Amino acid sequence: MSDPILTIDERAAINAGRWFASLSPSLRHDILRCTYVKRYHDGELITARGEQPQEWIACAKGAVRVSSTAISGKQITLTYVEPGIWFGDVAIFDGDRRTHDAYAHGDTTILCVARADFTKILAQHTELYEALLRLHARRIRQLYGLVEDLNTLPLRARLAKQLLHLARSYGVPSLSDAAEVRIGLQLAQEELAQLLGASRQRVNQELKTLEREETIRIEPGGVVIRNRDALMGITQL
Repeated sequence: MSDPILTIDERAAINAGRWFASLSPSLRHDILRCTYVKRYHDGELITARGEQPQEWIACAKGAVRVSSTAISGKQITLTYVEPGIWFGDVAIFDGDRRTHDAYAHGDTTILCVARADFTKILAQHTELYEALLRLHARRIRQLYGLVEDLNTLPLRARLAKQLLHLARSYGVPSLSDAAEVRIGLQLAQEELAQLLGASRQRVNQELKTLEREETIRIEPGGVVIRNRDALMGITQL
Protein backbone atom coordinates (compact mmCIF):
# COMPACT_ATOMS: atom_id res chain seq x y z
CA MET A 1 0.00 0.00 0.00
CA SER A 2 1.53 3.32 -1.03
CA ASP A 3 0.59 6.98 -1.18
CA PRO A 4 3.35 9.43 -2.12
CA ILE A 5 2.08 12.29 0.06
CA LEU A 6 1.99 12.59 3.83
CA THR A 7 -1.26 13.73 5.38
CA ILE A 8 -1.29 16.92 7.44
CA ASP A 9 -1.30 14.89 10.68
CA GLU A 10 1.55 12.65 9.50
CA ARG A 11 3.70 15.63 8.52
CA ALA A 12 2.93 17.27 11.86
CA ALA A 13 4.05 14.11 13.67
CA ILE A 14 7.39 14.14 11.83
CA ASN A 15 7.99 17.83 12.47
CA ALA A 16 7.01 17.50 16.13
CA GLY A 17 9.60 14.79 16.82
CA ARG A 18 11.94 16.22 19.47
CA TRP A 19 15.14 15.13 17.70
CA PHE A 20 14.03 16.19 14.20
CA ALA A 21 12.74 19.53 15.48
CA SER A 22 16.20 20.25 16.94
CA LEU A 23 17.81 20.23 13.47
CA SER A 24 18.40 23.40 11.48
CA PRO A 25 15.70 24.40 8.94
CA SER A 26 18.06 23.79 6.02
CA LEU A 27 18.91 20.27 7.19
CA ARG A 28 15.26 19.41 7.80
CA HIS A 29 14.45 20.69 4.32
CA ASP A 30 17.17 18.61 2.66
CA ILE A 31 16.08 15.48 4.52
CA LEU A 32 12.40 15.89 3.68
CA ARG A 33 13.00 16.60 0.00
CA CYS A 34 14.73 13.21 -0.32
CA THR A 35 12.01 11.22 1.42
CA TYR A 36 9.33 8.91 0.07
CA VAL A 37 6.31 7.44 1.80
CA LYS A 38 5.35 3.84 2.46
CA ARG A 39 2.12 2.65 4.07
CA TYR A 40 1.46 -0.69 5.74
CA HIS A 41 -1.50 -2.55 7.18
CA ASP A 42 -1.38 -4.07 10.66
CA GLY A 43 1.10 -6.94 10.91
CA GLU A 44 2.86 -6.32 7.59
CA LEU A 45 6.64 -6.72 7.57
CA ILE A 46 8.56 -3.46 7.13
CA THR A 47 12.15 -4.69 7.45
CA ALA A 48 13.50 -8.17 8.14
CA ARG A 49 16.39 -9.38 10.23
CA GLY A 50 19.37 -10.20 8.04
CA GLU A 51 18.50 -7.70 5.31
CA GLN A 52 21.06 -5.24 4.04
CA PRO A 53 19.90 -1.76 5.08
CA GLN A 54 18.62 0.27 2.18
CA GLU A 55 16.72 3.04 3.97
CA TRP A 56 16.77 5.42 6.89
CA ILE A 57 13.25 5.42 8.31
CA ALA A 58 10.91 7.56 10.39
CA CYS A 59 7.52 6.56 11.74
CA ALA A 60 4.84 9.07 10.72
CA LYS A 61 1.68 7.26 11.83
CA GLY A 62 0.79 4.19 13.87
CA ALA A 63 3.70 2.28 15.35
CA VAL A 64 6.56 0.04 14.29
CA ARG A 65 6.90 -3.11 16.38
CA VAL A 66 10.52 -4.23 16.66
CA SER A 67 10.81 -7.91 17.48
CA SER A 68 13.09 -10.92 17.67
CA THR A 69 12.35 -14.61 17.23
CA ALA A 70 13.06 -17.08 20.02
CA ILE A 71 14.53 -20.54 19.39
CA SER A 72 11.00 -21.91 19.78
CA GLY A 73 9.87 -19.73 16.88
CA LYS A 74 7.86 -17.39 19.09
CA GLN A 75 8.09 -13.69 18.28
CA ILE A 76 9.26 -11.50 21.18
CA THR A 77 8.36 -7.81 21.11
CA LEU A 78 11.31 -5.64 22.15
CA THR A 79 10.00 -2.12 21.63
CA TYR A 80 7.65 0.08 19.66
CA VAL A 81 8.74 3.01 17.51
CA GLU A 82 6.29 5.89 17.80
CA PRO A 83 5.45 8.68 15.33
CA GLY A 84 8.24 11.23 15.02
CA ILE A 85 11.04 8.76 15.77
CA TRP A 86 13.78 7.96 13.21
CA PHE A 87 15.54 4.58 13.14
CA GLY A 88 17.61 2.28 10.94
CA ASP A 89 20.69 4.48 10.82
CA VAL A 90 22.91 2.17 12.89
CA ALA A 91 22.94 -0.57 10.25
CA ILE A 92 23.74 2.00 7.57
CA PHE A 93 26.68 3.32 9.59
CA ASP A 94 28.28 0.00 10.47
CA GLY A 95 27.47 -1.68 7.14
CA ASP A 96 26.07 -4.75 8.86
CA ARG A 97 22.70 -6.41 8.32
CA ARG A 98 19.47 -5.59 10.14
CA THR A 99 19.46 -7.21 13.56
CA HIS A 100 15.68 -7.36 14.16
CA ASP A 101 12.37 -7.60 12.37
CA ALA A 102 10.08 -4.58 12.17
CA TYR A 103 6.32 -4.88 11.66
CA ALA A 104 3.48 -2.41 11.33
CA HIS A 105 1.34 -2.22 14.46
CA GLY A 106 -1.99 -0.94 13.24
CA ASP A 107 -2.17 1.03 9.99
CA THR A 108 1.29 2.53 9.81
CA THR A 109 3.00 5.14 7.66
CA ILE A 110 6.77 5.43 7.41
CA LEU A 111 8.95 8.04 5.77
CA CYS A 112 12.09 6.73 4.06
CA VAL A 113 15.41 8.16 2.90
CA ALA A 114 17.37 5.94 0.51
CA ARG A 115 20.82 4.92 1.69
CA ALA A 116 22.55 6.84 -1.11
CA ASP A 117 20.62 10.02 -0.28
CA PHE A 118 21.37 9.57 3.43
CA THR A 119 25.09 9.44 2.60
CA LYS A 120 24.83 12.59 0.44
CA ILE A 121 23.04 14.51 3.20
CA LEU A 122 25.78 13.52 5.65
CA ALA A 123 28.41 14.84 3.24
CA GLN A 124 26.57 18.15 2.85
CA HIS A 125 25.60 18.67 6.50
CA THR A 126 28.20 17.90 9.17
CA GLU A 127 25.47 18.99 11.60
CA LEU A 128 23.77 15.65 10.97
CA TYR A 129 26.77 13.72 12.32
CA GLU A 130 26.58 15.62 15.60
CA ALA A 131 22.80 15.28 15.74
CA LEU A 132 22.99 11.52 15.21
CA LEU A 133 25.66 11.22 17.91
CA ARG A 134 23.25 12.93 20.31
CA LEU A 135 20.47 10.59 19.18
CA HIS A 136 22.65 7.51 19.71
CA ALA A 137 23.77 8.77 23.12
CA ARG A 138 20.11 9.15 24.12
CA ARG A 139 19.39 5.60 22.96
CA ILE A 140 22.31 4.25 24.99
CA ARG A 141 21.10 6.09 28.09
CA GLN A 142 17.63 4.65 27.58
CA LEU A 143 19.05 1.15 27.11
CA TYR A 144 21.08 1.37 30.33
CA GLY A 145 18.00 2.71 32.08
CA LEU A 146 15.95 -0.27 30.92
CA VAL A 147 18.61 -2.72 32.07
CA GLU A 148 18.82 -0.97 35.45
CA ASP A 149 15.03 -1.02 35.87
CA LEU A 150 14.88 -4.71 34.98
CA ASN A 151 17.44 -5.54 37.65
CA THR A 152 16.43 -3.13 40.42
CA LEU A 153 12.70 -2.36 40.20
CA PRO A 154 9.77 -4.63 41.06
CA LEU A 155 7.36 -5.46 38.29
CA ARG A 156 4.74 -3.05 39.69
CA ALA A 157 7.11 -0.09 39.28
CA ARG A 158 8.28 -1.20 35.82
CA LEU A 159 4.66 -1.55 34.72
CA ALA A 160 3.82 1.92 36.03
CA LYS A 161 6.77 3.41 34.12
CA GLN A 162 5.76 1.61 30.93
CA LEU A 163 2.15 2.80 31.20
CA LEU A 164 3.32 6.38 31.72
CA HIS A 165 5.60 6.12 28.68
CA LEU A 166 2.76 4.74 26.54
CA ALA A 167 0.47 7.50 27.77
CA ARG A 168 3.03 10.14 26.77
CA SER A 169 3.57 8.59 23.35
CA TYR A 170 0.05 7.44 22.50
CA GLY A 171 -2.19 9.19 25.01
CA VAL A 172 -5.63 10.30 23.83
CA PRO A 173 -7.72 12.55 26.13
CA SER A 174 -10.87 10.83 27.36
CA LEU A 175 -14.10 12.34 26.07
CA SER A 176 -15.97 11.45 29.25
CA ASP A 177 -13.40 12.66 31.82
CA ALA A 178 -10.74 15.30 31.13
CA ALA A 179 -8.54 13.87 33.88
CA GLU A 180 -8.30 10.49 32.15
CA VAL A 181 -6.00 9.50 29.31
CA ARG A 182 -6.59 6.53 27.04
CA ILE A 183 -3.54 4.73 25.64
CA GLY A 184 -4.22 4.71 21.91
CA LEU A 185 -1.74 1.94 21.14
CA GLN A 186 -3.62 -1.34 21.49
CA LEU A 187 -1.40 -3.95 23.11
CA ALA A 188 -2.28 -7.48 24.06
CA GLN A 189 -1.24 -8.31 27.62
CA GLU A 190 1.27 -10.80 26.20
CA GLU A 191 2.97 -7.97 24.27
CA LEU A 192 3.00 -5.72 27.33
CA ALA A 193 4.52 -8.57 29.34
CA GLN A 194 7.28 -9.01 26.74
CA LEU A 195 8.17 -5.31 26.98
CA LEU A 196 8.54 -5.76 30.73
CA GLY A 197 10.42 -9.06 30.67
CA ALA A 198 7.69 -10.75 32.72
CA SER A 199 5.00 -13.39 32.31
CA ARG A 200 1.54 -12.46 31.07
CA GLN A 201 0.00 -13.88 34.26
CA ARG A 202 2.07 -11.62 36.54
CA VAL A 203 1.38 -8.55 34.42
CA ASN A 204 -2.34 -9.38 34.44
CA GLN A 205 -2.28 -9.57 38.24
CA GLU A 206 -0.54 -6.20 38.53
CA LEU A 207 -2.97 -4.58 36.08
CA LYS A 208 -5.93 -5.85 38.08
CA THR A 209 -4.38 -4.49 41.29
CA LEU A 210 -3.93 -1.07 39.68
CA GLU A 211 -7.54 -1.22 38.51
CA ARG A 212 -8.81 -2.03 42.01
CA GLU A 213 -6.81 0.95 43.28
CA GLU A 214 -8.61 3.10 40.64
CA THR A 215 -5.28 4.06 39.09
CA ILE A 216 -6.20 2.61 35.68
CA ARG A 217 -9.23 1.13 33.97
CA ILE A 218 -8.97 -1.90 31.72
CA GLU A 219 -11.30 -1.81 28.72
CA PRO A 220 -11.68 -4.07 25.67
CA GLY A 221 -9.87 -1.48 23.56
CA GLY A 222 -6.96 -1.01 25.95
CA VAL A 223 -5.97 0.80 29.14
CA VAL A 224 -7.20 4.15 30.48
CA ILE A 225 -4.96 6.07 32.91
CA ARG A 226 -7.22 7.40 35.66
CA ASN A 227 -4.61 8.70 38.10
CA ARG A 228 -1.28 9.71 36.57
CA ASP A 229 0.06 11.02 39.89
CA ALA A 230 -0.53 7.63 41.50
CA LEU A 231 1.44 5.93 38.74
CA MET A 232 4.25 8.45 39.19
CA GLY A 233 4.28 7.67 42.89
CA ILE A 234 4.62 3.95 42.21
CA THR A 235 7.69 4.50 40.04
CA GLN A 236 9.41 6.39 42.87
CA LEU A 237 8.83 3.83 45.63
